[in-house]
Amino acid sequence: MADKKVTSITSKSENITQWYTDVCLKAELMSYANTKGFINYRPDGYALWEEIQSYLNEKIKAVGVRNVYLPSLIPMSLLQKEKDHISGFAPECAVVTRGGNKQLAEEMVVRPTSETLFCDHFKDIVHSYNDLPVKYNQWCSVIRWEKTTRPFLRGSEFLWQEGHTLHQGEEEARAFALSILRIYNNMGRDLLAVPFLMGKKPESEKFAGAVDTYTIEALMPDCQALQCGTTHYLGTGFCEAYGIKYLGKDNKIAYPHYTSWGVSTRLLGALIMVHGDDEGLVLPPKIAPTQVVIIPIRADSNPDVLKACRSLEESLKAKKIRVLLDDSNKSPGWKFSQYEMKGIPLRIEIGPKDLEKGQAMLAKRYNNSKDFLPLEGLDEKVAVLLEEIHEGMYQKALKFLNDHIFECHSYEEVKDVIANQKGFAKMMVKSSTQAEVEKKMKEEFNATPRVMPFDQRPFQSKDSYTGEEGAENVVIFARAY
Repeated sequence: MADKKVTSITSKSENITQWYTDVCLKAELMSYANTKGFINYRPDGYALWEEIQSYLNEKIKAVGVRNVYLPSLIPMSLLQKEKDHISGFAPECAVVTRGGNKQLAEEMVVRPTSETLFCDHFKDIVHSYNDLPVKYNQWCSVIRWEKTTRPFLRGSEFLWQEGHTLHQGEEEARAFALSILRIYNNMGRDLLAVPFLMGKKPESEKFAGAVDTYTIEALMPDCQALQCGTTHYLGTGFCEAYGIKYLGKDNKIAYPHYTSWGVSTRLLGALIMVHGDDEGLVLPPKIAPTQVVIIPIRADSNPDVLKACRSLEESLKAKKIRVLLDDSNKSPGWKFSQYEMKGIPLRIEIGPKDLEKGQAMLAKRYNNSKDFLPLEGLDEKVAVLLEEIHEGMYQKALKFLNDHIFECHSYEEVKDVIANQKGFAKMMVKSSTQAEVEKKMKEEFNATPRVMPFDQRPFQSKDSYTGEEGAENVVIFARAY
């Protein structure tokens, strides 16, 4: 790695686990907190989350969702009303037993998710069909006491949004859950430049208490899957357990149909891993806290250089482009390495010779290409370049995803894809033996069923694992984070 500029970051191809940790720390996205399993979100890391918040708030409010905030503590008796739910989260729950100097009369669980609290609230506000639908969302943190943690990807505390909605009928509720899934999928394309596979989770991978869980799955550069968001159709089970009912148009009492849905700061982990390289972070322009950095060259000997840089900075700001002018006395070489490591999408250099020629040098972070462009009208060109960079990054990631989905027609092909960590194994599985196949895939390859794609057109009649005839289900398996 003689050409490697940032020696403090392990090469991605050499050790992706260490590379990931190095990037998170060196790019100043986070630092480790004294509480084991917890992290401090530094400004650049939190700014990425703020862009996700901004994008999703606009999209979900457009479909009638309103933001609320509910308590972080859940009484144990309330949580236990929904048995499937508590059994799904019990091993990960943090439990509070004391308040101040007193033993609590009842144990409190720090929220691992908030279905129970929302249900307790919904029973007080829903009485008639006129009260439906209810569409709420909250931005908060949750606590799940994980044994093994990694920044953003899996932590004892993580930031997320959780949406909770009630509807009169199953069809409306399912349609809404799927509409949110499409919003998540579009966010991957339009904000993160990360492509996802969409589909339904098999029974074994459903959210605790759900009738059906829908998912977006990404593929990381080490060919392991990462679940990046889920939506759930919860049926009427929670509403029945918590006494949420309403008087319908037919004057009969009915239970609403419930959905919940969420994405978390795990998306930041996907963003880092999918786009990053040996020099550090590589950020898509639409989510980057700083989209453009301007670096004056030899401005100390030519005041007009800094003047031109400041003029460009102002014109870019006027176009709502997030720009940084670094006029510090640090060397240009240090600045180049620093901003490459931080993943800033576009670097602009202006020096005395550039002024003579009426031009600037522009370097794209994601593919290291460099171009000289006229200073006149450069602000217009930068806006176009940022769009081109985003699309280039998305297409690169999409090609990687598509190149690593393999239709497996036999056990030998399944083994080749999973054992050699080539990516997603697209398999035909027989419904009657799917649970058994999933168990064997887990035991033999440490692979799990990530998603059942919405396109369930069979590519053969034989079960890809057992070879038995009568396979009906298309299921994608992979090792996963």
